[in-house]
Amino acid sequence: MNIVFAGTPKFALPALVQIASSSRHKICAVYTKPDRPAGRGLHLLPSPVKEKALTLNLPILQPENFKNIVEQEKLKAFQADIFIDVAYGVILPREVLSLPRYGCINIHPSLLPRWRGAAPIQRAILAGDKVTGCSIMRMDEGLDTGDILLQEKVAIQSEDTAATLENKLAELGAVLLLHVLDQIEQGSLKEIPQSTSGATYAEKLSKEEALINWQKSAVEIDRMVRAFNPWPIAFTKIEDSTLRIFRSVPLSETSQSQPGTILYSDQNGIDIATGQGVLRLLEIQLPGGKVLPVSEILKSKKELFAAGNVFA
Repeated sequence: MNIVFAGTPKFALPALVQIASSSRHKICAVYTKPDRPAGRGLHLLPSPVKEKALTLNLPILQPENFKNIVEQEKLKAFQADIFIDVAYGVILPREVLSLPRYGCINIHPSLLPRWRGAAPIQRAILAGDKVTGCSIMRMDEGLDTGDILLQEKVAIQSEDTAATLENKLAELGAVLLLHVLDQIEQGSLKEIPQSTSGATYAEKLSKEEALINWQKSAVEIDRMVRAFNPWPIAFTKIEDSTLRIFRSVPLSETSQSQPGTILYSDQNGIDIATGQGVLRLLEIQLPGGKVLPVSEILKSKKELFAAGNVFA
């Protein structure tokens, strides 16, 4: 098929590579969001999809949106059989959705209708879901409300972070996508309307919600640590320092101490009382420092993390 591919972040790369390496399909254009200023120098940086598309010698377009009739005509000129959207981040108006022969489809990293919206991977971890998955969906004008073309489940492991789970779902989504393209060509595709029952909304993440409330249970705080890695990173305060937490583990122990109190610290970790249970910190970062195992941090900061000290 003649394909227009649209994507922006790293999550879209496996699907882009899979299609580009297929001998049966041709990518006639790659759409991605415009280069954005980033870093201390605010230099314009291309998206991961743009960088990959350049190495694959694919035509690249970067409109701000498709409200302009000129941009719609450019897209129409490609005469695409299908438009594939993988975390593109640009709203497709009705006029665009109806342009390709087989419409527009999307890879969404959840088991729709659960976790429609911007942050399905992180919200699944935060909620303590045991299972998530990938959905190939036909796009409509709603927010992730289109018919389901294919779904597959993935177990959420106790050590999964948003980063590791995203990698798994990106790879799975690329495989499922090729299956759907085959089914479209064969005329065997079955579309299942989404149920409104069980629909949940995955609200966009904010830095503010990454501040740890030690009144929560050790299990809930560990979910925060994993869900907010790699962004915005769960954090807490001790004395005048902001501590960012990259890896932790809830222990089976209990404590009667005030939540946030350091119970013990050694090369194995920093044990902290919570509203329910004890959380052990394993990898942390102090201001201006590197992300390090606790054993390395304690070599120079043992007094800061002495038993009895309290996180704010």
